Amino acid sequence: MDLRFPTITPLNTPLTNRSTAIGKPPSGASTADATGSAGFSSELSNALKSVSAAQNKSSALQREVQLENPSVSLEDTMLAIQKAQIGFQATLHVRNRMVQAYTDIMNMQV
Repeated sequence: MDLRFPTITPLNTPLTNRSTAIGKPPSGASTADATGSAGFSSELSNALKSVSAAQNKSSALQREVQLENPSVSLEDTMLAIQKAQIGFQATLHVRNRMVQAYTDIMNMQV
C-alpha cells in the first residue's frame, strides 16, 4: 500500500509564498490526493481489485494443476490459494466493521 502525504510549507517562508502554497497540491500530485476526498474510496477499490486478482490467479493455477500442466507446481498453487483466502477474509472483516460503524452511526441519538 502506497501512502502519499502532501508536503508542508515551512512557517519561515515569506507570507506571499505561503499563501500561494496553501490549498494547492504538491507538484505531481492530483487534487484528490491532496484533499483526501477520494483517498479512502480509491484505496478500497484498489484493495478489492487486488483481492479479485489473487482469486483469479489461484483459480487459474488450480485449473492448470488439475490439467496436469508440468510447468505449474503444486506449492505455488497452494501458496496462491492461501493468499487469496487471507485477502478474502480480510475483506470480509473490513466489510463487517464498516457495516457495524454504519449501524452505530444510524442508531445515534440526535
